[in-house]
Amino acid sequence: MAKKEKHHIEIYKSWCKKCGICVAFCPAGVLAQDDSGAPYAKEPDKCTGCQLCSLRCPDFAITVTSPKNKEPKGSAKGPAESKEGVNKQGEKA
Repeated sequence: MAKKEKHHIEIYKSWCKKCGICVAFCPAGVLAQDDSGAPYAKEPDKCTGCQLCSLRCPDFAITVTSPKNKEPKGSAKGPAESKEGVNKQGEKA
């Protein structure tokens, strides 16, 4: 059986104000707070990739990367990465 790839959780500690919102909204109990109140991934294997932590973070201090595309979910793509068959103006090529 192939090993299941995991979601990657990255917390930018310099951006985080330790409010605990990410911990409170995590339905899988992945996140916890240390003694100083800073969040950390206590059980990263349980992450479902639901994005509630990053969507609720007021400081944009947490991202979850999907194992399928190795890119943070909901990340912005620039105009150079337009869809195949559609040019930058949105007209079909």
